[in-house]
Amino acid sequence: MRNRENVSGIAARAAVWSARHRTLAILGWIAFVVGVTVLSGQLGTREAGEADMGHGESGRADRIVEQAGFPVRPAGEMVIIQGADRKAAVADVARTLKARPEVAEVADALTSEDGASTLVPFTLKGDPETAKDRVQPVLDAVAGVQARHAGLYVAEAGDASGDKLIGDALDEGLTRLSLLSIPITLGILLVAFGAVVAALLPVGLAVTAVVAAIGLLAGASRLAPATDSTMHVMLLVGLAVGVDYCLFYIRRERDERRKGADPHRALVVAAQTSGRSIWVSGLTVIVAMAGMFFTYDATFISFAVGTILVVSTAVLGSLTVLPALLSTLGDRVDAVRIPGLYRRRTDGRVWNAVLRIVLAKPLLSAVVAVAALATLAAPMVDLRTKGEGLEDLSPKVPIVQAYNRISAAFPAEASPAEVVVQAPTVRGAAFEDTLAEFKRAAAATGRLREPVEVRVNPAGTVAVVSVGLAGTGNDRTSEAALTTLRESVVPQTFGKLAGATAAVTGDTAGNVDFNERLNASMPWVFGFVLGLAFLLLLVSFRSVVVAATGVVLNLLSVAAAYGMLVWVFQYGHFESQLDFTASGGITNWMPLFLFIILFGLSMDYHVFVLSRIREGHDGGLPTREAVARGIGGTAGVITSAAVVMVAVFSLFATLPLVSTKELGVGLAAAVLLDATIIRAVLLPAVMALLGERNWWLPRWLGWLPSIAHEPPPAVPAEPRDERELTPVA
Repeated sequence: MRNRENVSGIAARAAVWSARHRTLAILGWIAFVVGVTVLSGQLGTREAGEADMGHGESGRADRIVEQAGFPVRPAGEMVIIQGADRKAAVADVARTLKARPEVAEVADALTSEDGASTLVPFTLKGDPETAKDRVQPVLDAVAGVQARHAGLYVAEAGDASGDKLIGDALDEGLTRLSLLSIPITLGILLVAFGAVVAALLPVGLAVTAVVAAIGLLAGASRLAPATDSTMHVMLLVGLAVGVDYCLFYIRRERDERRKGADPHRALVVAAQTSGRSIWVSGLTVIVAMAGMFFTYDATFISFAVGTILVVSTAVLGSLTVLPALLSTLGDRVDAVRIPGLYRRRTDGRVWNAVLRIVLAKPLLSAVVAVAALATLAAPMVDLRTKGEGLEDLSPKVPIVQAYNRISAAFPAEASPAEVVVQAPTVRGAAFEDTLAEFKRAAAATGRLREPVEVRVNPAGTVAVVSVGLAGTGNDRTSEAALTTLRESVVPQTFGKLAGATAAVTGDTAGNVDFNERLNASMPWVFGFVLGLAFLLLLVSFRSVVVAATGVVLNLLSVAAAYGMLVWVFQYGHFESQLDFTASGGITNWMPLFLFIILFGLSMDYHVFVLSRIREGHDGGLPTREAVARGIGGTAGVITSAAVVMVAVFSLFATLPLVSTKELGVGLAAAVLLDATIIRAVLLPAVMALLGERNWWLPRWLGWLPSIAHEPPPAVPAEPRDERELTPVA
């Protein structure tokens, strides 16, 4: 009679089932990936609209406008002419634009306050959503005017040209990213494993997990509409965690084989140790990502759904199809070995040498590590956020240069505020008198600028009054002007119109309201993520000290990443190398998003390392020796995983938008710090100082179950069919 498996836990049971039914597990995974991909093509992904994105007063105003039945507003473009004696050039621009079939209307030319610039606004025919596809001939025509007037500056910028620039630049960057990320990851894994088959497994699983998760996103978007950036974030997170999970699993399985275990026992031990770590790590990452739901923001909610799907899919693949593949391959997982790179031992010699120094002088090591992290984090106290705009693209691009010149010479045209007035009627003497009073009050502030333009919906119940704001649209001057408009001018004018409600929107208002929404949600997000991460670590390792230490160490790495972001992108270091222009702030959604992503991803390393330490301690080792063996034994795999993450994240720094550069630099820097200063220096130093106190658990918490650590099975269970698990020599 066959012995039953002496295993417990989800990961181990899943591995044993997959090993026994490996054909079903492998074909089932393939069918799952193909099925959800085909289904997503049939369903389509529901995209978030403008009405889904707004917050506060600007969000209310946008919804009023959306429901008011305004005719579709054509895409607006502008041509700026600068230089002496530009009258002929202005006439040439107007004549050239009117001759173009893509142009709907050319407005009268405007002259800047200093008289040094002229602006020719115009609109494009057709749907504004697709105007970017029709704007290139107009851009070429304006370039022709520039060629005919070489002594002047003539350039175009606007809605359609900006969308085209961002779309083309992002498409080019993402294509480059897709072409480079997988080969770079594969190259790193080839060096790490020294064998082609072992290197291909993590890449294959990560890619299929991302594909399946994107397929699942189509269904999820029916409940939470997706944004354009969601798939990019899913690729970033999915490739990182998918490769890491496989790396942890395969390395442990190889280590057990090196120690003499048969293939089945090696697989079970890997499942009951690294598999458990993957399960807990994935759960922690999912909890962290779920914190984004507390922002009540469409972009963050879309990110939360996408990342939860991709992490869940990566965990599912790691716990099912990966054991099936390892069982099928046996020792062939090391097939096609690379001379000079393949080695049986995977311990990190350099990090073991560092570890010996740290454990010999734990107090000094901890002080030095904290001082280094504090120095890196210091600029964080000056962190300031800002909204995204066309100016966040490379300053070398002609359209960006034109937009910056327009913003400087005609700030009211570049980013006006819009006062949305809803009343029983916005036609007639009462409204006209109020509008006149509004213009006088706006001019008297010195912060609101002409021109004041009015649009009225067909029903005559909603008017949109646009007015210029002082400043650039993203600076404190513009924010002060917006405050004056909202708190003084509008209440004293449109606020007194009988039966009317008035709300202010526009780019500046939207950014301010978005920041207020984030500020209000931050305590909830931080509390949720930190609280549940603490509870998960507490339950996983049955130690209050380990849980608290894990949370604090992760916060230190996040703080250091914030400081580096401020130093680079807010203070303007490495502008030429990264191809950006500092604008005095970090993209407004970046700090919260980075906190969530970094806190989730850093748990990969933390749970994996702590599991090995706890495993040694439960096996009877003193804490200091358990720390030495646990961290020393995982140094090689942690280094390989960190190199993969840093390489993938760094590629995002090559994308055109400043926000993607911030994302890439912030994540890469934080992971690098996490895998070096935090895991190799500060964690062992702190645990060595605490000694047996690391495992303190109050008696009243003694009932807590353990979900992360358990000694490997002492006796390997006999498989159902011995032939299935026999290694190939």
